[in-house]
Amino acid sequence: MEKGKELGCKLVPESYIQQGVNSLVSSDNLLCHLLEQRRLPDRGWSDLQIERCLAEIALMDSNNFTGNVGGGEREGRVFSDLVKKRHFHLSHGMGRSGDIAANQPKAGGSALMCRITEGMMLDVMKHTGCKSCKACLVLPVATGMALLLTLLYLRQIRPTAKVVIWPRIDQKTCIKAPQSAGCVLHVVENKLEGDMLVTDVTEIENTINRVGVENVLCVLTTTSCFAPRSPDKLIAVAKLCKNHNVPHVINNAYGVQIRKYMALIHNAAVQGRVDYFIQSLDKNFLVPVGGSIVGAFDKQLLSGVSETYPGRGSSTPTTDLFITLLSMGRGQLDKLLDQRNEVFAYLKEKLSEVAVKYREKVLDTPSNQISLAFTLSGLHNKPTVVTEIGSMLFQRNVTGARAVFSSSDVGDKTKKIGSLEFYNFGSHSNNYPVPYITFAGAIGMTVADVDVLTSKFDKILDKVYNKHLII
Repeated sequence: MEKGKELGCKLVPESYIQQGVNSLVSSDNLLCHLLEQRRLPDRGWSDLQIERCLAEIALMDSNNFTGNVGGGEREGRVFSDLVKKRHFHLSHGMGRSGDIAANQPKAGGSALMCRITEGMMLDVMKHTGCKSCKACLVLPVATGMALLLTLLYLRQIRPTAKVVIWPRIDQKTCIKAPQSAGCVLHVVENKLEGDMLVTDVTEIENTINRVGVENVLCVLTTTSCFAPRSPDKLIAVAKLCKNHNVPHVINNAYGVQIRKYMALIHNAAVQGRVDYFIQSLDKNFLVPVGGSIVGAFDKQLLSGVSETYPGRGSSTPTTDLFITLLSMGRGQLDKLLDQRNEVFAYLKEKLSEVAVKYREKVLDTPSNQISLAFTLSGLHNKPTVVTEIGSMLFQRNVTGARAVFSSSDVGDKTKKIGSLEFYNFGSHSNNYPVPYITFAGAIGMTVADVDVLTSKFDKILDKVYNKHLII
């Protein structure tokens, strides 16, 4: 830089050049601090600073070397300039054929970005409440595939075990991942306590004893879920797993945004046994679908998962996360998490106001900190109308609501997923007492979104309930 400064001063007054150099040094210091700390910056970076960083990272990959001649079958060649720009000239991906977390000789820059991103992600995990987390792996697959990889590795280290004990949550990914790993899923039905569906810890232990510890691959629990199901009793299950020497995997798909859930995972790991916890990138960090994070409390266990991944992978999800975390910084992340808490409370308040008008209620599920269930008791014998409400919301640009009709009185309610049949699938229960519709107060939602949602929902209920003479 000194030589460039000297030459620049021959063309432009030295005071002007010095100001520019100071700016470049400041930008360099940001990068040096990031490399040294590998933590989320306190303040977010500007887009220009991030783009400069990405450009320098790209210049460290062989496909961008001046005069480079590739003699292999995979040399980072890209035909379209638009595609090159979309990927910031990073085309080697991540990992090597034997380990998705391995560094590539031809892609020093990309490998560096991956290691920095893992460091920032570990910092985020600790900052949001899981202080005992030891390592994080960012994978170029969504949550279900990350869960599959984790189970496949557990099968390697427990070759005689095939049984996955699973407190029921009606989400197909949680069923398909164990089945794809060649596991036998033992479903533990939830217990109804008040309005909430909660973990039957006693039945989990009974199942372990019944099938035999040596045959149990893991207990697979859940934090974030659709109401009226509550997060599983992680601490009780973790203690159970520790006592029986059984692996424990947590599906924390969209739980990073909820500090109470992250603290719950931390406490479960400290007081009992937690081997892995798995979460989505898009659901927690406002990036496109396609990536996930596996967290662990033992670095060697995490290495086993990364070595189970066959081949290289796309670095696009990691790049998206790298950019987002640098742009966000700790301050903006905290602001988003605080805002989510406020919006969730506001959503509950507004839905409760609507409920009073139609003699309905918001189910009391205090353990569930992200999803709310609104009863549709007036439609208890009208399953078609219940599902139509969800469709009507979608047609009015309100997405994500789930209308659930759970009853033993109307029609065939069985659903087969792989080799398993579920009754009233979608309700986490064979026979929840009332039909309902769920809404989530997730990260990125605003007060204005809640106002629009509840206004449209109110109008739909007014139309439906009047039509069927319910009010």
